[in-house]
Amino acid sequence: MLIGYARTSTLEQEAGFEAQLRELEGLGCDKVFKEQVSSVAKREQLEAALDYVREGDTLVVTKLDRLARSTRHLGEIMEGLKAKGANLKLLDASGIDTGTAMGGMVITVIGAIAQFEREMMLERQKEGIAKAKAEGKYKGRKATARAKRDEVLAKKAEGMGATAIAQEIGIGRASVYRILAAG
Repeated sequence: MLIGYARTSTLEQEAGFEAQLRELEGLGCDKVFKEQVSSVAKREQLEAALDYVREGDTLVVTKLDRLARSTRHLGEIMEGLKAKGANLKLLDASGIDTGTAMGGMVITVIGAIAQFEREMMLERQKEGIAKAKAEGKYKGRKATARAKRDEVLAKKAEGMGATAIAQEIGIGRASVYRILAAG
């Protein structure tokens, strides 16, 4: 049985998400697990897919970076699949399948290269941010809760509690308390 897994980091990546789903369905995946969450967040659908896979099944992903955060994480996934008698198939690498020794080795090497590439990108990003800060061009993320200060104070004046304010405005309760403490 072919089990698909599709993931994007954000809801804004709709075109990429739809492309993954088309590829997996086009390959004939019997079941597709899908989610739109960051790779560092808890990925419930990935866990569900790994639990669902049985002996003889193949977990299919379109790209390695949609599956694993690091070479170590990839190794853990591959070991878990191997223990169940299942395989991993990677579509963007000419359909490499861990059902063969060569396929397992190639996916591990590709995983190491992907991890290296990500670490290099993060390093360049940090350098760019440091340079922008030094030049006074980088201000950081706009404070969303502080921008809603007047709204929070108005709701409090109406007699609403902090939890209700947070839920209605769409900010964290701690942010509401900080705004109220600052006055």
